[in-house]
Amino acid sequence: MKHTGLNLRHLYYFWVVAKEGGVTRAAERLGVAIQTISMQLAQLEQAVGKSLLTTQGRRLVLTEAGRVALSYADQIFLLEEQMQDALAETDLGSSMRLTVGISDSLPKLIAYRLLETALRLPQKVRLECYEGKFESLLADLALHKLDVVLTDRPVSAGTSLRVFSHPLGECQIQLFGIPTLAKKYRDNFPASLHGAPVLLPTRNNAVRGRIDQWFELHNVRPDVVGEFEDSALLSTFGRSGLGLFPAASILAADVAEQFGAELVGELSQVQEQFYAVSTERKIKHAAVEAILTATHGGIFSLAENKILEK
Repeated sequence: MKHTGLNLRHLYYFWVVAKEGGVTRAAERLGVAIQTISMQLAQLEQAVGKSLLTTQGRRLVLTEAGRVALSYADQIFLLEEQMQDALAETDLGSSMRLTVGISDSLPKLIAYRLLETALRLPQKVRLECYEGKFESLLADLALHKLDVVLTDRPVSAGTSLRVFSHPLGECQIQLFGIPTLAKKYRDNFPASLHGAPVLLPTRNNAVRGRIDQWFELHNVRPDVVGEFEDSALLSTFGRSGLGLFPAASILAADVAEQFGAELVGELSQVQEQFYAVSTERKIKHAAVEAILTATHGGIFSLAENKILEK
Protein backbone atom coordinates (compact mmCIF):
# COMPACT_ATOMS: atom_id res chain seq x y z
CA MET A 1 0.00 0.00 0.00
CA LYS A 2 1.29 3.44 -0.92
CA HIS A 3 1.87 5.65 2.14
CA THR A 4 1.21 9.36 1.55
CA GLY A 5 2.06 10.61 5.02
CA LEU A 6 -1.49 11.92 5.38
CA ASN A 7 -2.09 13.51 8.77
CA LEU A 8 -5.65 13.14 10.11
CA ARG A 9 -5.39 16.42 12.01
CA HIS A 10 -4.59 18.21 8.74
CA LEU A 11 -7.57 16.47 7.13
CA TYR A 12 -9.81 17.44 10.04
CA TYR A 13 -8.88 21.12 9.70
CA PHE A 14 -9.62 20.96 5.97
CA TRP A 15 -12.96 19.28 6.70
CA VAL A 16 -14.00 22.01 9.16
CA VAL A 17 -12.95 24.75 6.70
CA ALA A 18 -15.05 23.13 3.98
CA LYS A 19 -18.07 22.78 6.29
CA GLU A 20 -17.77 26.31 7.69
CA GLY A 21 -17.18 27.87 4.29
CA GLY A 22 -13.97 29.71 5.17
CA VAL A 23 -10.79 29.81 7.21
CA THR A 24 -11.96 32.57 9.58
CA ARG A 25 -15.13 30.78 10.65
CA ALA A 26 -13.23 27.49 10.96
CA ALA A 27 -10.64 29.16 13.19
CA GLU A 28 -13.42 30.55 15.41
CA ARG A 29 -15.07 27.13 15.71
CA LEU A 30 -11.81 25.33 16.46
CA GLY A 31 -10.45 28.06 18.73
CA VAL A 32 -7.13 28.37 16.89
CA ALA A 33 -5.35 31.09 14.94
CA ILE A 34 -6.09 31.62 11.25
CA GLN A 35 -2.38 31.09 10.53
CA THR A 36 -2.55 27.66 12.15
CA ILE A 37 -5.43 26.64 9.86
CA SER A 38 -3.60 27.93 6.77
CA MET A 39 -0.43 26.04 7.70
CA GLN A 40 -2.36 22.79 8.26
CA LEU A 41 -4.10 23.16 4.88
CA ALA A 42 -0.80 23.79 3.11
CA GLN A 43 0.72 20.67 4.68
CA LEU A 44 -2.31 18.59 3.66
CA GLU A 45 -2.12 19.79 0.05
CA GLN A 46 1.61 19.04 0.02
CA ALA A 47 0.92 15.51 1.30
CA VAL A 48 -1.72 14.72 -1.33
CA GLY A 49 0.03 16.61 -4.12
CA LYS A 50 -3.08 18.54 -5.18
CA SER A 51 -4.77 21.84 -4.45
CA LEU A 52 -7.94 21.26 -2.47
CA LEU A 53 -9.15 24.85 -2.10
CA THR A 54 -8.98 27.89 -4.33
CA THR A 55 -10.12 31.50 -4.13
CA GLN A 56 -13.04 32.69 -6.22
CA GLY A 57 -13.36 36.43 -5.74
CA ARG A 58 -13.44 36.79 -1.96
CA ARG A 59 -14.72 33.27 -1.45
CA LEU A 60 -12.81 30.08 -0.74
CA VAL A 61 -14.17 27.18 -2.80
CA LEU A 62 -13.35 23.50 -3.23
CA THR A 63 -11.45 22.29 -6.26
CA GLU A 64 -12.50 19.04 -7.91
CA ALA A 65 -9.86 17.25 -5.84
CA GLY A 66 -11.19 19.06 -2.77
CA ARG A 67 -14.72 17.75 -3.39
CA VAL A 68 -13.38 14.22 -3.64
CA ALA A 69 -11.35 14.66 -0.45
CA LEU A 70 -14.36 16.09 1.37
CA SER A 71 -16.55 13.10 0.49
CA TYR A 72 -13.98 10.75 2.02
CA ALA A 73 -13.44 13.04 5.03
CA ASP A 74 -17.19 12.94 5.71
CA GLN A 75 -17.03 9.15 5.92
CA ILE A 76 -13.83 9.13 7.99
CA PHE A 77 -15.12 11.48 10.68
CA LEU A 78 -18.56 9.86 10.73
CA LEU A 79 -16.85 6.52 11.45
CA GLU A 80 -14.75 8.19 14.13
CA GLU A 81 -17.90 9.49 15.82
CA GLN A 82 -19.57 6.09 15.57
CA MET A 83 -16.48 4.41 17.02
CA GLN A 84 -16.50 6.79 20.01
CA ASP A 85 -20.20 6.12 20.57
CA ALA A 86 -19.66 2.36 20.34
CA LEU A 87 -16.82 2.49 22.85
CA ALA A 88 -18.85 4.69 25.21
CA GLU A 89 -21.80 2.33 24.97
CA THR A 90 -19.52 -0.62 25.75
CA ASP A 91 -18.52 1.13 28.97
CA LEU A 92 -22.10 1.98 29.87
CA GLY A 93 -23.62 -1.41 29.20
CA SER A 94 -26.80 -1.43 27.14
CA SER A 95 -27.39 2.34 26.85
CA MET A 96 -27.51 4.17 23.51
CA ARG A 97 -26.84 7.88 23.09
CA LEU A 98 -29.17 10.03 20.99
CA THR A 99 -28.02 13.62 20.43
CA VAL A 100 -30.83 15.73 19.00
CA GLY A 101 -30.98 19.27 17.67
CA ILE A 102 -34.43 20.85 18.05
CA SER A 103 -35.24 23.86 15.91
CA ASP A 104 -36.46 26.78 18.03
CA SER A 105 -39.51 27.08 15.78
CA LEU A 106 -40.64 23.50 16.49
CA PRO A 107 -43.31 23.25 19.23
CA LYS A 108 -41.71 21.63 22.27
CA LEU A 109 -44.69 19.36 22.82
CA ILE A 110 -44.27 18.04 19.26
CA ALA A 111 -40.58 17.42 19.94
CA TYR A 112 -41.53 15.47 23.05
CA ARG A 113 -44.09 13.38 21.14
CA LEU A 114 -41.47 12.49 18.52
CA LEU A 115 -38.75 11.62 21.03
CA GLU A 116 -41.12 9.70 23.29
CA THR A 117 -41.11 6.88 20.72
CA ALA A 118 -37.32 6.51 20.96
CA LEU A 119 -37.46 6.50 24.76
CA ARG A 120 -39.75 3.46 24.69
CA LEU A 121 -37.13 1.27 22.99
CA PRO A 122 -36.05 -1.86 24.89
CA GLN A 123 -32.49 -0.54 24.93
CA LYS A 124 -31.95 2.38 27.30
CA VAL A 125 -31.53 5.69 25.44
CA ARG A 126 -29.37 8.51 26.84
CA LEU A 127 -31.01 11.59 25.38
CA GLU A 128 -29.15 14.87 24.76
CA CYS A 129 -31.20 17.77 23.36
CA TYR A 130 -29.94 21.09 22.04
CA GLU A 131 -32.23 23.89 20.89
CA GLY A 132 -31.12 26.47 18.33
CA LYS A 133 -31.55 28.18 15.00
CA PHE A 134 -32.24 25.88 12.08
CA GLU A 135 -29.09 26.88 10.17
CA SER A 136 -26.80 26.53 13.20
CA LEU A 137 -28.18 23.09 13.99
CA LEU A 138 -27.58 21.97 10.40
CA ALA A 139 -23.95 23.09 10.67
CA ASP A 140 -23.53 21.06 13.86
CA LEU A 141 -25.23 18.10 12.20
CA ALA A 142 -22.83 18.29 9.25
CA LEU A 143 -19.95 18.27 11.73
CA HIS A 144 -21.48 15.13 13.30
CA LYS A 145 -22.09 16.85 16.63
CA LEU A 146 -25.74 15.79 16.36
CA ASP A 147 -27.40 12.53 15.32
CA VAL A 148 -30.52 14.20 13.97
CA VAL A 149 -32.28 17.57 13.78
CA LEU A 150 -36.04 17.82 14.35
CA THR A 151 -37.57 20.79 12.56
CA ASP A 152 -40.62 22.22 10.81
CA ARG A 153 -39.07 22.61 7.37
CA PRO A 154 -37.04 20.58 4.86
CA VAL A 155 -33.47 21.48 3.98
CA SER A 156 -33.19 23.82 1.01
CA ALA A 157 -32.37 22.05 -2.25
CA GLY A 158 -29.52 24.50 -2.85
CA THR A 159 -27.65 23.79 0.39
CA SER A 160 -23.98 22.85 0.19
CA LEU A 161 -24.30 20.67 3.28
CA ARG A 162 -24.53 16.92 2.78
CA VAL A 163 -27.71 16.40 4.80
CA PHE A 164 -31.06 14.81 4.01
CA SER A 165 -34.65 15.64 5.01
CA HIS A 166 -37.02 12.87 6.13
CA PRO A 167 -40.71 13.87 6.32
CA LEU A 168 -42.33 12.84 9.60
CA GLY A 169 -45.88 14.05 9.12
CA GLU A 170 -48.12 17.09 9.23
CA CYS A 171 -50.87 18.52 11.45
CA GLN A 172 -53.79 20.83 10.94
CA ILE A 173 -53.34 24.27 12.56
CA GLN A 174 -56.05 25.53 14.91
CA LEU A 175 -56.57 28.79 16.76
CA PHE A 176 -56.84 28.78 20.57
CA GLY A 177 -57.48 31.30 23.31
CA ILE A 178 -58.26 31.55 27.02
CA PRO A 179 -61.99 30.93 27.72
CA THR A 180 -63.05 34.60 27.66
CA LEU A 181 -61.33 35.24 24.31
CA ALA A 182 -62.45 31.92 22.85
CA LYS A 183 -66.08 32.67 23.71
CA LYS A 184 -65.84 36.16 22.22
CA TYR A 185 -64.34 35.14 18.88
CA ARG A 186 -65.70 31.61 18.36
CA ASP A 187 -69.07 32.80 16.98
CA ASN A 188 -69.09 33.83 13.34
CA PHE A 189 -65.57 32.41 12.88
CA PRO A 190 -63.51 33.32 10.84
CA ALA A 191 -65.14 36.73 10.15
CA SER A 192 -64.94 37.37 13.91
CA LEU A 193 -61.15 37.50 13.65
CA HIS A 194 -61.21 40.91 11.95
CA GLY A 195 -59.48 43.15 14.50
CA ALA A 196 -59.06 40.30 17.01
CA PRO A 197 -55.77 40.23 18.98
CA VAL A 198 -53.54 37.39 17.78
CA LEU A 199 -50.07 36.08 18.61
CA LEU A 200 -48.14 34.63 15.68
CA PRO A 201 -44.80 33.01 14.91
CA THR A 202 -42.20 35.34 13.37
CA ARG A 203 -41.93 35.44 9.59
CA ASN A 204 -38.94 33.11 9.47
CA ASN A 205 -41.20 30.34 10.79
CA ALA A 206 -42.32 27.93 8.05
CA VAL A 207 -46.02 28.03 8.99
CA ARG A 208 -46.31 31.84 9.31
CA GLY A 209 -46.66 32.42 5.57
CA ARG A 210 -49.49 29.89 5.35
CA ILE A 211 -51.34 31.57 8.22
CA ASP A 212 -51.00 35.01 6.59
CA GLN A 213 -52.34 33.59 3.31
CA TRP A 214 -55.29 32.09 5.17
CA PHE A 215 -56.14 35.50 6.67
CA GLU A 216 -55.99 37.07 3.19
CA LEU A 217 -58.12 34.29 1.70
CA HIS A 218 -60.87 34.91 4.29
CA ASN A 219 -60.48 38.68 4.02
CA VAL A 220 -59.80 39.22 7.73
CA ARG A 221 -57.19 41.48 9.29
CA PRO A 222 -56.51 40.55 12.90
CA ASP A 223 -54.52 42.77 15.22
CA VAL A 224 -51.10 41.10 15.53
CA VAL A 225 -50.11 42.04 19.07
CA GLY A 226 -47.03 39.82 19.31
CA GLU A 227 -44.64 37.76 17.19
CA PHE A 228 -42.39 35.06 18.66
CA GLU A 229 -39.57 32.86 17.40
CA ASP A 230 -39.99 30.45 20.30
CA SER A 231 -43.25 28.48 20.19
CA ALA A 232 -43.28 27.85 23.94
CA LEU A 233 -42.99 31.59 24.63
CA LEU A 234 -45.82 32.27 22.18
CA SER A 235 -48.08 29.81 24.04
CA THR A 236 -47.09 31.28 27.41
CA PHE A 237 -48.22 34.74 26.31
CA GLY A 238 -51.37 33.13 24.92
CA ARG A 239 -52.08 31.70 28.36
CA SER A 240 -51.84 35.22 29.80
CA GLY A 241 -54.76 36.29 27.59
CA LEU A 242 -52.77 38.67 25.41
CA GLY A 243 -54.31 37.20 22.26
CA LEU A 244 -55.45 34.16 20.31
CA PHE A 245 -52.65 31.84 19.24
CA PRO A 246 -52.16 28.99 16.73
CA ALA A 247 -51.15 25.43 17.61
CA ALA A 248 -51.13 22.04 15.89
CA SER A 249 -54.37 20.08 16.32
CA ILE A 250 -52.43 17.12 17.76
CA LEU A 251 -51.67 19.35 20.75
CA ALA A 252 -55.27 20.39 21.48
CA ALA A 253 -55.50 18.33 24.68
CA ASP A 254 -52.08 19.52 25.87
CA VAL A 255 -52.92 23.16 25.11
CA ALA A 256 -56.14 22.85 27.12
CA GLU A 257 -54.36 21.20 30.06
CA GLN A 258 -51.19 23.29 30.20
CA PHE A 259 -52.43 26.68 29.01
CA GLY A 260 -56.11 26.60 29.94
CA ALA A 261 -57.00 27.49 26.35
CA GLU A 262 -60.02 26.48 24.27
CA LEU A 263 -60.45 25.90 20.55
CA VAL A 264 -61.69 28.95 18.65
CA GLY A 265 -61.62 27.53 15.15
CA GLU A 266 -59.63 25.63 12.57
CA LEU A 267 -57.45 27.29 9.95
CA SER A 268 -58.63 25.04 7.14
CA GLN A 269 -55.87 23.69 4.88
CA VAL A 270 -53.14 25.34 6.97
CA GLN A 271 -50.85 22.55 8.08
CA GLU A 272 -47.59 22.43 9.98
CA GLN A 273 -45.05 19.93 8.68
CA PHE A 274 -42.35 18.12 10.60
CA TYR A 275 -39.01 16.71 9.45
CA ALA A 276 -36.02 14.80 10.73
CA VAL A 277 -32.74 15.87 9.10
CA SER A 278 -29.77 13.50 9.08
CA THR A 279 -26.35 13.18 7.47
CA GLU A 280 -27.40 9.93 5.83
CA ARG A 281 -30.10 9.28 3.27
CA LYS A 282 -30.69 5.90 4.92
CA ILE A 283 -31.09 6.21 8.70
CA LYS A 284 -28.88 3.83 10.68
CA HIS A 285 -29.33 5.07 14.25
CA ALA A 286 -31.81 2.74 15.98
CA ALA A 287 -33.48 5.51 17.99
CA VAL A 288 -33.94 7.74 14.92
CA GLU A 289 -35.28 4.75 12.99
CA ALA A 290 -37.86 4.27 15.76
CA ILE A 291 -39.02 7.89 15.36
CA LEU A 292 -39.38 7.49 11.58
CA THR A 293 -41.19 4.17 11.89
CA ALA A 294 -43.67 5.56 14.41
CA THR A 295 -44.47 8.66 12.37
CA HIS A 296 -44.83 6.66 9.16
CA GLY A 297 -47.24 4.50 11.13
CA GLY A 298 -49.44 7.56 11.59
CA ILE A 299 -48.95 8.75 15.17
CA PHE A 300 -50.16 12.22 14.18
CA SER A 301 -53.42 11.00 12.69
CA LEU A 302 -53.96 8.56 15.56
CA ALA A 303 -53.53 11.33 18.11
CA GLU A 304 -55.93 13.60 16.25
CA ASN A 305 -58.52 10.81 16.10
CA LYS A 306 -58.27 10.39 19.88
CA ILE A 307 -58.88 14.13 20.31
CA LEU A 308 -61.96 14.00 18.08
CA GLU A 309 -63.34 11.06 20.08
CA LYS A 310 -63.25 13.05 23.35
